[in-house]
Amino acid sequence: MSKISSNIKYLRKKKGLTQQQFADQLHIKRSLVGAYEEDRADPKYELLNIIANFFEIPIGDFINEDINDKYLPKPKAETNNVRILSVSVDSQDRQNIELVPFKASAGYLNGYADPEFISQLPKFHLPMLKQGTYRAFEITGDSMLPVYPGSIIVAEYLENWSEIKSGETYVVISKDDGVVYKRIGNKFKPNKKLKLVSDNPVYEPYEISPEDILEIWKSKAYISMHFPEPTPDPTMESLTSMMTQMQKSIAKLQQGNN
Repeated sequence: MSKISSNIKYLRKKKGLTQQQFADQLHIKRSLVGAYEEDRADPKYELLNIIANFFEIPIGDFINEDINDKYLPKPKAETNNVRILSVSVDSQDRQNIELVPFKASAGYLNGYADPEFISQLPKFHLPMLKQGTYRAFEITGDSMLPVYPGSIIVAEYLENWSEIKSGETYVVISKDDGVVYKRIGNKFKPNKKLKLVSDNPVYEPYEISPEDILEIWKSKAYISMHFPEPTPDPTMESLTSMMTQMQKSIAKLQQGNN
């Protein structure tokens, strides 16, 4: 029996769950749980990550270690911001993209790690996205124009905050500000505040402490009901302005000759 199959069986029984109860928690078929525990099939990585999170076991340990009564999790590094991420899958083992509407954003601060809360959010799939853990957030306000209020930002969960790239956009979930979509102005350091910048110059940048941050999601796409306006050709604008000035000058000359 592989370590994954024996670990699933051991941890399920330790939680006092039947195969059916465990399957219901993961939103999968009971027969899949049996296949995994009997080593007749291996969970896909997305589902494996969900199972490891469900049992609050680092996925590396879940794959490589024998989880039993003697198991002790490795101590986390001081700069490690990894936490248990609550996600869900559909009946075909595809990981859902949960949508956090604006009305649910306040509740998200309390329920972001609660599987029951996450399971109640609207869900959808985007086939063009590569393997990863994604969530979608409805944004408000005009601080990130030309991305308009009401747009949906589809973002990938950022497990390692040291991968933050200055100048790129992220959805930042914090205790004080809730859900915000901003451009990050500096690299992440555990003892340094993150600078959040709006694309709309009317809004001043501000800083946030790492200890106030709950989650960070790297933006990958956005969905909007607002179609962009055509951008005027600067060359044509210049020519039009020149023609207008010439017409005014000619009109003045004609008036002087009269």
